[in-house]
Amino acid sequence: MNIGKAKLVQKIALGLATFFLITSFSTSGSALAAGTSSILVGEITDSTSNPLSGVRIDLTGPNGLATQITSDAMGKWQIEVTSTGIYDVTLDQSSLPSGQALTDATKATRKINVFMLGSTLTVLFPIGPGVERTPILDQSAQLLADGLILGIIIALAALGLNLVFGTTGLTNFAHGELLTLGGLLTYFFSAIVGLPVLAAVPVALAVSAFIGGYLQDRLLWKPLRKRGTGLIAMLVVSIGLAIFIRYVFLFIFSGDTRQLPQFAGQAGIEIGLVSITPKAIMSTSVGLLLLFGATLWLLRSKMGKASRAVADNPALAAASGIEVESVIRSVWIMGAFLAAFAGIMVTLNQGVSFLMGQDMLLLIFAAVTLGGLGTAYGALVGSLVIGVLIQLSTLIIPTELKYVGALFILIIILLVRPQGILGRKERVG
Repeated sequence: MNIGKAKLVQKIALGLATFFLITSFSTSGSALAAGTSSILVGEITDSTSNPLSGVRIDLTGPNGLATQITSDAMGKWQIEVTSTGIYDVTLDQSSLPSGQALTDATKATRKINVFMLGSTLTVLFPIGPGVERTPILDQSAQLLADGLILGIIIALAALGLNLVFGTTGLTNFAHGELLTLGGLLTYFFSAIVGLPVLAAVPVALAVSAFIGGYLQDRLLWKPLRKRGTGLIAMLVVSIGLAIFIRYVFLFIFSGDTRQLPQFAGQAGIEIGLVSITPKAIMSTSVGLLLLFGATLWLLRSKMGKASRAVADNPALAAASGIEVESVIRSVWIMGAFLAAFAGIMVTLNQGVSFLMGQDMLLLIFAAVTLGGLGTAYGALVGSLVIGVLIQLSTLIIPTELKYVGALFILIIILLVRPQGILGRKERVG
């Protein structure tokens, strides 16, 4: 890397470090203003909302702090904690009444982040007749719904990645960190600054689009393009950038999973054979609107048509009077915006950690490859296929191996159609 490139990387590092140092100081200030204790509360009921009494809850906290409590006659329990940190709240499955079990055995332990004393956090456990007693039709319906939600999350991120690849040819391995950026900024503005989540989300999206879209392209990728840097070299730069940003997140926010305080626990709504939480309904609806809006932008707007022209033939587009750099920058901003909202969707439902983007990146690349590199609609189709297959595969394989089934299908499809579902054949040599 020459001196000019090194200076660019230093500028980005300095900007990110400054931003997140401000974040850390804000966190410390918030902690000083907190109360003296927080309350963890919950209500244990069966699938028909009948209270379950005598169910044991184990709490393990920082410094080995341990507490045990049982639910009362109304199925309710509460534990007071006097220090901040990450607490493991575990439901003792052996204490459940006969015929009752966790509908998802992997959720027996919930990690709760008490970041500020003086608050009340709700912890819920999914209780029902047990997975082994649930009819296959009910399981399939629930998994299909979960797969569609996962597919929409992947599609939001994959669409931006595919647009960037189509207009610049860059395979951006730092794209997953944009999901983490969106989730951590939402956590910062809601849990630390104190904004309501509904206000924190648009602010986080705007900041993510500016930092992850405009600044990233303006300070790093545009200068590299002007210098004629090869795509392989730029790919290596993106890998290094991803690792750097990931560990900046780790340094500032630590390795804990951060939960949004207003969405720490939320009961699901029964819709036919499917149980879905209000936050999942809301975030998925907005995600669908964003995908629809992005599609209209590509088809109807002047900039969208220009981006498709640049993707088809950048030299011809430039000769036709299209400002290629402006188009590329708009694509970067849109890609960062969509990826940030995908990260927010994950944060609302599962929390956010510094590894979230890395964990999602493999699925994003799988969806892009399956749908067809450089095709926006292929990214949407590939994402839905990957999301649904991942969830439905748990009917026949362990949950821990669910990604294997989707990737196996990806390999089979690419053996039959190497260019992807909606990709175009290209001449080699």
